[in-house]
Amino acid sequence: MAKKTKQAAGTPAVVALTAAGVPFTTHAYEHDPAHPSYGEEAAQALGVAPAQVFKTLVADVDGVLTVAVVPVSGSLDLKALATAVGGKRAAMADPALAERTTGYVRGGISPLGQRKRLRTVLDASASGHATICVSAGRRGLEVELAPSDLATLTSAVLAPIGRV
Repeated sequence: MAKKTKQAAGTPAVVALTAAGVPFTTHAYEHDPAHPSYGEEAAQALGVAPAQVFKTLVADVDGVLTVAVVPVSGSLDLKALATAVGGKRAAMADPALAERTTGYVRGGISPLGQRKRLRTVLDASASGHATICVSAGRRGLEVELAPSDLATLTSAVLAPIGRV
């Protein structure tokens, strides 16, 4: 993987992980604003398979903001997300609302340390990896941790919500 760093201690995601006492590693890389995909850029920079790097998306499920964490190698199945939380209908949330609610900017939204804790669904494929990478709270910074720790810290439901 890419170089490890300890200088990211200030992001709310890293603070939450440190406070929880779970093992994790941060990975910093130079973010290219021209890159068409934040997640694929992270996978390339870290030198890991895109199936091991997960993106954090915010959706509106029946009027309730919900976090979906899916591999960058695929996309979110909105119908499966709604089903996973007992809802009927899901749509991507307004980006400005997602930023205000989570406290993070688009492309740097982390499932951890959000301003307002949202219900979370983690794609079931995460359990097939010893560790996964998710945003550490800013573009160009990822955190690597066990999927079980991510699920515990976010109270996530594991469900097949990703599409290849």
